[in-house]
Amino acid sequence: MSVNVAVVGATGAVGDLIRKVLVERAFPVKTIKFLASEKSAGKTVEFAGKPYTVEPIRAEAFAGVQIVLSSTPSSVSKEFSPIAARAGAIVVDNSSAWRMDPDCPLVVPEVNGDQLHHIKKGIVANPNCVAIPLCVALKPLHDIGRVKRVVVATYQSSSGKGATGLTDFNAQVAAWGTGKPVPAPTAHRAQLAGNVITLDWALDPNGFTEEENKVINETKKILGDASIGVCPTCVRVPVKVAHSEAVTVEFHTPISVADAKAALAKAPGVVFMDEMKDGKFPQPILAEGSDHTFVGRVRQDPSNPNALCLWVVSDNLRKGAATNAVQCAQELVKRGIVK
Repeated sequence: MSVNVAVVGATGAVGDLIRKVLVERAFPVKTIKFLASEKSAGKTVEFAGKPYTVEPIRAEAFAGVQIVLSSTPSSVSKEFSPIAARAGAIVVDNSSAWRMDPDCPLVVPEVNGDQLHHIKKGIVANPNCVAIPLCVALKPLHDIGRVKRVVVATYQSSSGKGATGLTDFNAQVAAWGTGKPVPAPTAHRAQLAGNVITLDWALDPNGFTEEENKVINETKKILGDASIGVCPTCVRVPVKVAHSEAVTVEFHTPISVADAKAALAKAPGVVFMDEMKDGKFPQPILAEGSDHTFVGRVRQDPSNPNALCLWVVSDNLRKGAATNAVQCAQELVKRGIVK
């Protein structure tokens, strides 16, 4: 079945990557259009070797569209995603606008693809770039031991701030590496070159950042268990692309390291790297450009017989955003949900 597609936010970093991933994954496109703000309308983008003129986001642009892949600020999604849904499309939305809406499934296809059968508003939410790989890694373990509590510290790359973050970081690194004065940050909230930042996100009233609260709430929703305890500390580190996570996961019943490794080794979407066997371990430079979630350093928590520790790395722009959205669209077609 070929599908009429619209990519909203087509000129942004994630929108640009969505175009590439659609081609890479041979998505069955019948027709496609690219939408963006008035500022970007009129620009030309390339898809499958052909040029397309970017159109402004407007209600009439969604006529006849079956799947919308949207990557815009939440405010834009709140306005236009319902309009697209009323026009008959299913929207896969990459913003945070709909993630905790009970009528919008929050989907990582390897984890809870079945939730795509429960779309009530015509909108599927694409999760946070930390929650996606975390849940890909936790799912095979949750299946054999049921997760009770997760403590996670993240090592998030500059590209999580988009193109402006990388521009900021690159300028800082160029100066820092040559001993010149480092320019004041413009996108990140403090100097990132030679530094780490724990408050690169807005601070919420509970003392956790907006990013940390997303990880708490979204992990529970994706895994389908509100009783799971989640305690994150999100940190920006001087890496261009790919987020890393140090995870300690406590189970209701003990899981051996051997059983955990075996489950991860055969889990969909996971590249398991066993440092004890081959000396390899997940790294951002290995994950960049990949659609997989890299997992390694699996070991027994010496302080808790019911807990294991692991290290997770994934490309935040691909699996953490664009690829997961396209995978959701592929599942919508595969499962016959798109008509």
